[in-house]
Amino acid sequence: MTVSLPSHCHSRNAFANLLQHPNATSSHLKTTYTQPYTGKTRSNHHSTIRFSTSYRGRICALTSDAGDDAVSSPAKSLRRLLASPGIHLGPACFDALSAKLVERAGFDFCFTTGFGISAARLGLPDTGLISYGEMVDQGQQITGAVSIPIIGDGDNGYGNPMNVKRTVKGYIRAGFAGIILEDQVSPKACGHTRGRKVVSREEAIMKIKAAVDARTESGSDIVIVARTDSRQAVSLEESLWRARALADAGADVLFIDALASKEEMKAFCEVSPLVPKMANMLEGGGKTPILSPLELADVGYKVVAYPLSLIGVSIRAMQDALLAIKGGRIPSPGSMPSFEEIKDILGFNVYYEEEMLYNTKTSQSRLERGYSFPNNSPNSIQTSTQKDLEMRNQSAQDPVVEVVTPEIYGNYPTDGSGGPYSGIWSRKLRIRITGRDGFERLDVRIPAGFLEGITNIVPALGGINIKELLDDAALEEGGKQLLDFNDAMGDRIQVFLE
Repeated sequence: MTVSLPSHCHSRNAFANLLQHPNATSSHLKTTYTQPYTGKTRSNHHSTIRFSTSYRGRICALTSDAGDDAVSSPAKSLRRLLASPGIHLGPACFDALSAKLVERAGFDFCFTTGFGISAARLGLPDTGLISYGEMVDQGQQITGAVSIPIIGDGDNGYGNPMNVKRTVKGYIRAGFAGIILEDQVSPKACGHTRGRKVVSREEAIMKIKAAVDARTESGSDIVIVARTDSRQAVSLEESLWRARALADAGADVLFIDALASKEEMKAFCEVSPLVPKMANMLEGGGKTPILSPLELADVGYKVVAYPLSLIGVSIRAMQDALLAIKGGRIPSPGSMPSFEEIKDILGFNVYYEEEMLYNTKTSQSRLERGYSFPNNSPNSIQTSTQKDLEMRNQSAQDPVVEVVTPEIYGNYPTDGSGGPYSGIWSRKLRIRITGRDGFERLDVRIPAGFLEGITNIVPALGGINIKELLDDAALEEGGKQLLDFNDAMGDRIQVFLE
């Protein structure tokens, strides 16, 4: 018996499931991928694939020796997971951040929870108050933040079979790998709360058929999870009948919510044995007994949802933090990640790395056009229209990385062993450019001895006698502003000696 558990390796979740392919065999196939920013490769024992990644974690296949899209849609990834051995555990997320945490923990997929989304987005109970549009919008934020497949909570389809078709197509466009559709009447609510009612058998079946038709019309392969709440609304026998009928209508996965015992769960798993079964382990005291993954696998389940763990511990953690702040304290270090950890989780470091890929082009596009001082400045520079046009044309091309050999100020050693200006190497020049809209365009520091360096950053400063300005300021203690002017485009340029 195999239980699919999350890996502690953060990179596994982005690749392990997606790189599996039905035509790949471990005896002769090899997978290579290029790591972002480094160009290095790794390998495993599947089909050869080349792909690229962005800082948001999305993966797209470029080529595959297997002949088709080995790295494919979220739905195909989910279907491969369902076809793989073992039982698969899926926490339920409620926003993009919780989804990212699920992925970082190494899970191969996750669910969304209408209960959690209603709580986090509206601060309201899961009693049918949240709308289709709000659920789709939240879903887009979630699927856009991760690369693992997401099974979305589609409630009861938000109406009749025609509404179900619109819901399924909307969830497909939002990037979901699967959708859970239930047979409750409107307004629907959490299946473990009181007063559950279900639609007729005929309407429940027609809703699943409408979902299958919507999938076909969209050219998608989204996984349809058919849920019935008839165990609590009617009886166990009714829920078993409906499960069998929903499988015949085209459901890919079956789910009876709020089963009341292990024996009832076994009876459910004997229905339509070729169709995977989903269990719902409602933490904190639902109607269904909490079983371990091994027990659930032994009963016959394929996938397991944990709907309240993330939203539940989030509520308690926020309550504890607020209690500490109200008492004049801050949360204890062990109760929250450091600021550096938070930035890493949110992708700041990866963002900064990717930002550098575009930094040269952005700087050249903005700065190589040249600048001019006001006419009353002693260091006035006039840039010709032709030169400005040439700079603009050049900036439209691909960026060129040059190795610059700087002119060393005074040609003195850099170790401070000689020359009246050798100490200038212990000082820095700060170049700051603020746009006329008030936003900062550039703020860099370079060694004060690199005269060539400053002109490569702001070409228009090449006509200024920087050496003379440094001569005047070199022996002064502390910092000094050397230049402060507005260029012809209205940007403010400042140069400081620090």
